[in-house]
Amino acid sequence: MNPQPPAIRLEILSQADLLAPVRAMLISFSERFGFDEIETGHLALAVDEALANVIRHGYESRPDGRIWISIFLMEEPERRIRIEIEDEGRQTDPAQITSRDLAEVRPGGLGVNIMQEVTDTCEFQRRTPGGMRLILEKTPRGAADSSDQNHAGTPENGKQ
Repeated sequence: MNPQPPAIRLEILSQADLLAPVRAMLISFSERFGFDEIETGHLALAVDEALANVIRHGYESRPDGRIWISIFLMEEPERRIRIEIEDEGRQTDPAQITSRDLAEVRPGGLGVNIMQEVTDTCEFQRRTPGGMRLILEKTPRGAADSSDQNHAGTPENGKQ
């Protein structure tokens, strides 16, 4: 868990029509935090996929489930956003939550692949007494570059 309080904490019901306002808030917030348009879109997509999975799998599309979204602004060891999504839905063994083989062509089932691809951290945990927690973290490209200014332009750092 996080020692600091979240900058934003939302509670929503497990209803798909609430995803658009969450997405809009997250896009606005991440832009202000220094994410570029592409990174902001990636972060919003990852959260959207996560929430859709909670609604579909955790709450089996029941509209009365509770979902908590906490957004933390982290400065150490590097500047990043940490998003924790928690629910009281059906628990799943985190080891069983895996991305599917992309060679298997079929609709759906790509949410975990997307979340893992577009974030720096994508970690599933069981909550006590029930439900799940997903931790997503992402560092804005500009923050990673500015924290590495002493080595900018060196071949070892891959920047030229």
